[in-house]
Amino acid sequence: MALSSRRAGALLLLALPLLTALLCLGVGRYSISLWETLHVLFSPLTGEKIDAMQFAVVFKIRLPRILQGALCGAALAVSGAAFQSLFNNPLAVPDTLGVASAASCGAVIALMLRWNLLAVQATALIFGLIAVLLTWSAARIRKQSTIVMIVLAGIVISALFDGLLSLLKYVADPEEALPTITYWLMGSLSASNYYTLALGTPMIGTGLLTIFLLRWRLNILSLGEDEARSMGIHLRAMRFTVIFAAAAMTASCVSMCGKIGWIGLLIPHLARMVGSGSNQRIIPLSLSFGAAFTLCVDTVARSVTAAEIPVSILTAIVGAPVFIMLLRSTQEGGMK
Repeated sequence: MALSSRRAGALLLLALPLLTALLCLGVGRYSISLWETLHVLFSPLTGEKIDAMQFAVVFKIRLPRILQGALCGAALAVSGAAFQSLFNNPLAVPDTLGVASAASCGAVIALMLRWNLLAVQATALIFGLIAVLLTWSAARIRKQSTIVMIVLAGIVISALFDGLLSLLKYVADPEEALPTITYWLMGSLSASNYYTLALGTPMIGTGLLTIFLLRWRLNILSLGEDEARSMGIHLRAMRFTVIFAAAAMTASCVSMCGKIGWIGLLIPHLARMVGSGSNQRIIPLSLSFGAAFTLCVDTVARSVTAAEIPVSILTAIVGAPVFIMLLRSTQEGGMK
């Protein structure tokens, strides 16, 4: 009975982003019905003749965007859940270690040098990983890194790269480079294509798999350092593995679509309310909810007006009131 319920739950978690993606494929200024969308998707297998416009809209424009949105949403949500558990802080976000700021700084440098999109992604990813190494090195005291020191070092590194980012925006060409930089920093999936997916998917996929396999160990880490050591957990190796995996995913997401906020904060809390306090449930729920939420927000961003709205604006508009409602419901539940 328990095994069948687990299988049913796993199928539901898998079905949620898949159904959301299928519905989002047909939504936009060029509307396609659900039945026509299915025909287009399966046309390479069936050999059925499909309208050229519908084929181009689905496979060349919307499908890579939806795949990238689902991937980034899942990665940011899982990163947030991992950081919240690792640091035992419900307000921890994927940028806790300054990864997003560093990746943004690297991308802005590439944009100012007018490099191509792949070079922008690669530079952002490299800067994000540099931020992790700097944070980890700065947090080491007597060859040990405590949680408090890691968080404090992350705040310092984040402030450093934010300062560098402001300097770059100040010296950027106000007519050409600055508008591109500003729009990119707002977060958008408009530049999605199969090339960006090919560059970002291996890093994000590896990070998701790593945290998913280590999710039960995150439960032990949340109990405290002494309890974790007593159960045979190698704290230093565990922390570095989780931090590196989450930071690499965050840097990959920033390199593909800019900074998108609130997903790493909102979705883990929603998953914690739906599931329980165990990361064995929170991580899969965050993965599914993060992908579905990002797809819905991005679909609204590209459909509601003639000019596309940056995704991070909508995530803030939607995320802030929803997060307040989640906090209120949590407090009321605790009082009862």
